[in-house]
Formats: sequence, structure tokens, C-alpha cells
Amino acid sequence: MRAATLILLIAALGLTACSRNPATSAASTPTRCLPARPVPQPAPATGGMVFIRGGTFAMGAKPMRREEGPERATRVGYVTLAERPLDPKAYPGLSGDQLKPSAIVFVGSTEPPGTDPGQWWRVVPGADWRHPQGPGSSIDGKDDLPVVQVAWQDAMAYAHWLGRDLPTEAEWEYAARGGKPGARFIWGDEPFNDKHPQANVWQGVFPSIDTGADGFRMQASPVGCFPANGFGLYDMAGDVWQWTRDGYRPNLAPDASPEGPAEAMAVDPGDPGQRKHVIKGGSFLCSPDYCFRYRPAAREAGPPDTGENHIGFRTVLRAGSAPQS
Repeated sequence: MRAATLILLIAALGLTACSRNPATSAASTPTRCLPARPVPQPAPATGGMVFIRGGTFAMGAKPMRREEGPERATRVGYVTLAERPLDPKAYPGLSGDQLKPSAIVFVGSTEPPGTDPGQWWRVVPGADWRHPQGPGSSIDGKDDLPVVQVAWQDAMAYAHWLGRDLPTEAEWEYAARGGKPGARFIWGDEPFNDKHPQANVWQGVFPSIDTGADGFRMQASPVGCFPANGFGLYDMAGDVWQWTRDGYRPNLAPDASPEGPAEAMAVDPGDPGQRKHVIKGGSFLCSPDYCFRYRPAAREAGPPDTGENHIGFRTVLRAGSAPQS
């Protein structure tokens, strides 16, 4: 997941200026706002090892011993949930094309917000982290944008591959506040400024009109196009939602552990049949009159088994847990 390198929980040394104009076309959208950063490497030392790229092969053969077959096509290497077909046992009401690999894509709507988000979302077959908008889209040339269309399980797998973790909700919020614990936003208490935008959020009437006054219309922005917070972290508000490790519950318990509730304790009253995880930070789809969750304290329940084109993640490496090299 090469694009995931772009949203790691690391402190940048300085802010590179980013020229932003209202995004009227792809050509006017900046592709980079920070200098190139090193690509994260997995935790184990690699000396003396041979790199073998994953792929698909025929596993087994016509059995010479009864335990050896039958032959079957097998893919080696991590595959995100959006790239896998749905399990018909988990979705007994679906069949055929409905079970094919897919993810959720924002398509907008001319209707005012109602109670059904399906007005502006579509399940798109073939959408995944390499094709965020579906077949025909690509991440080629977009290495500075955050990775999206990754489910919580995918984000955890990537973090563990690096020898890291997803931040807990408490860790994420502490980092997002940037040393301003009482402030309403990551930048302070002043409201969002359309003339000098502090983050990539929705300006206009959701879900039909995003003016793009911050330079990005209905889309994610490259990392670092907006000022860093007090800890030097970029995009802790807006751009894309970010997974945390915590299971979601509707309220914060006053005496809760900083570790947050376990997945087994997760509950979303609006969808009681699914255990979900906390996402934080809001996204380019959040506006002051709808969502308004680009605040450090804001939180939402993330879907457990699917990708969306406005949810990404960042990783954390806790002090004393650096992998051995």
C-alpha cells in the first residue's frame, strides 16, 4: 500500500507552501505540497533474505496422496477487503454480481440531505485502494495523496507489517490537539476561514455544491497543503477520516481506560448488528452545516467490512517499541 506512507503519524520539520486555487479541473489540483518522504519499510531485518513478490498460482496438483488435492487457484500476498468477494454466509440476501469485490464511492446529489446517505453514496464494483473511484480510476501519479478504500482490518494489517499500530482514540485526539487541549479546532478556537482555509473540508451546500474555496472540490488533497498543528502533524482535520484502534461506543465513559473499549464491547445503536471502530478527523465531505466533524473531539463509527473513498489512516510507533534492525 504505497500511498499509505503519506499519512503516517510523524512530525514534519517544516511547511512547504502550496499554491491552491478553486479546483475547476484536475489540471488545477496540486499533486504535491511537501517534499518527498521515505517509504516505510516492514519491521523485520531483511539481511540474508530474498524478496518474492506475491502472485496467483495453482496450489496442489492431481493428488498422488489423498491429502494433496484438489488443485486450486491461490493468491499469495495481502488482499484488502474491497478486493475480495463478499461472503454469501455473511450476506445471505445478496447473490451474483452483488457479491463481487466492491467499495463505496461518494457521487454527490442534487437533493438536500435526508435520512438516507444512499442519496450520495454508491457501491461501485471494482473500487479499491488502487482504483479509489472505481474501474478507470488510478493512483498513478498520486503518491502524495492519502490512501483510501481501506477497511479497519486492512489498516491494521499494514500497520503491523511496519511493526507499528493504529493509534487509540485517546492517542489520536491528543496528537490532533497539538498542545492546545481546550481549543475547539486543531488550529485554535477561530472558525473555518474561507479566505485562508485551515483544512480541506466542504464549502457550500452539502451534498450538491462544494465551491472548492480551499482549492479542492469534492476530493482529497495531497498531504501538507494546509498548516501543520502544534506538533507538526498535517491533515489532522479534514481531508480523509482516519481509523483508530478503538471499538466504537456512542459515548465516552468518564472512567474509561485510554486504551478505549475492546472490539468485543463495540456497539453502534444505529446499526446494532455490526461492531465498528472509531474514525476521527472528518473529511473533505464535512461542512459546518452537515457533519461538522473536523474537530478533535468529534468521532464517528466506521464501517467494519468495507472501504470508502474518504476514509484513510495513519500509523503510530510508541516509545520503546521501535523494531529491531
